[in-house]
Amino acid sequence: MNGHHLIAGKWIAGEASFNSTPAHGPSREFSVGTPELVDQAVQAAENAFWEFSALSTEKRAELLDKIADEIDARGDAITEIATQESGLPKARIIGERGRTVGQLRLFAAHIKQGDYLDLRRDEALPDRAPLPRPEMHLVQRPIGPVAVFGASNFPLAFSVAGGDTASALAAGCPVVVKGHSAHPGTSEIVAEAIDAALTALNLHPGIFSLVQGGNARQVGTSLVQHPLIKAVGFTGSLGGGRALFDLCASRPDPIPFFGELGSINPVFLLPQAASNRAADIGIGWANSLTMGAGQFCTNPGVILVLDNKDAATFAQSAASTLSDIGPQTMLTDGISDAYKRGVEGIRSIKNVEETYGTNSSDREATPNLFVTDGDTWMANKALNEEVFGPLGIIVKVKDFDQMLEIAHDLEGQLTCTLQMDASDTSDAQKLLPILERKAGRILANGFPTGVEVCDTMVHGGPYPASTNFGATSVGTMAIRRFLRPVCYQNIPTELLLSDLN
Repeated sequence: MNGHHLIAGKWIAGEASFNSTPAHGPSREFSVGTPELVDQAVQAAENAFWEFSALSTEKRAELLDKIADEIDARGDAITEIATQESGLPKARIIGERGRTVGQLRLFAAHIKQGDYLDLRRDEALPDRAPLPRPEMHLVQRPIGPVAVFGASNFPLAFSVAGGDTASALAAGCPVVVKGHSAHPGTSEIVAEAIDAALTALNLHPGIFSLVQGGNARQVGTSLVQHPLIKAVGFTGSLGGGRALFDLCASRPDPIPFFGELGSINPVFLLPQAASNRAADIGIGWANSLTMGAGQFCTNPGVILVLDNKDAATFAQSAASTLSDIGPQTMLTDGISDAYKRGVEGIRSIKNVEETYGTNSSDREATPNLFVTDGDTWMANKALNEEVFGPLGIIVKVKDFDQMLEIAHDLEGQLTCTLQMDASDTSDAQKLLPILERKAGRILANGFPTGVEVCDTMVHGGPYPASTNFGATSVGTMAIRRFLRPVCYQNIPTELLLSDLN
């Protein structure tokens, strides 16, 4: 552990330093990033782009697989430091590492299939009247250097070698990562793995760089405003993401900001499902709500149910399940403090009952459950805001029409869930067109925690769930964020890309 930045294959120290704040284990010293280091990294990425963008699909796939191999080779070291820094259990870190290398290998396989290129060809029609048509080809091409921000809640799968980095590299875009100050040691080891893969394959070292943050806002600001950066991938808070989005939009040359900013992920418990399965659904919802101390962006923080005896059964079952869940370590002191403030904020709202209440201490979070009615929900926008942690709200609606009204009034979400039985189909058919406009993923009879990495996954949604409703940060479609279509008209065959021949 050298505590330095990785800039185009070289470990570089900074003038200032910060100390990590692990949940347990030793604190370590790391260099603070600077705009000068960002500039070095981005300049190197731009220099690498010409070689990397021209690299064959097979060679880029080989790089992704090699990075996965190098991460696995450091598995024990990654598990040790990541559990210390994040407070997450060993099994979670091992599973997340499996997801990280799995998505690297998934993108390797995906680009070798070639579908991502969206190849199109219009043959020349020289004899067409009244005007001839030229020969034209279309292919997707990489956009240039990409900035990626490490996420606090996923030190591996959404950070240094996570989905944003994997999809950008798969597209042929060099990457500059701003490491998250919550897990700098984990970031360093994963960066070492990427650098080892580049070295082993004799590729340009500027293809990847890591600049540690250390809570230095100027690092993020200088990164998104650097004129050579062509897109940004971000997973984090609404406030931080919106600030970066505005910076990207205010540049002389605005660039796309692909931010995943959070969601309350509402669950709609329909009448027959509530009548048949209220207690079981209460158990499942409570367990999903508290998974990972509620620190998942797909945490189902709100459930809507008709105000009757089934709602009471559901609430009792959920509260009983929550009472068996002990304190869980949160990712950072800042996240823990924000959770406590969120709990107090909900407590202060009139006509909101605390059905199961706890008081979290230090960095440990305990669950809290609140119940309110549909009118109160509609009148208080504060109830619609995400509380990052194991906090749930049951909204008892007076009738199905009010459930529809609340669905119409929702802001953008990552997910919406229908808990339904066969006789609920008519109600579900009325809800589904509304939910399609609100969320990127709609589930039936499940819970949204646990995001499958596959071809069909959409992890995104209308604002404020994400800043680009047409994109996903999980799944193979994520590569589209870092590509743009180029049309070649009457270009001689010897000049065309090999993909087009």
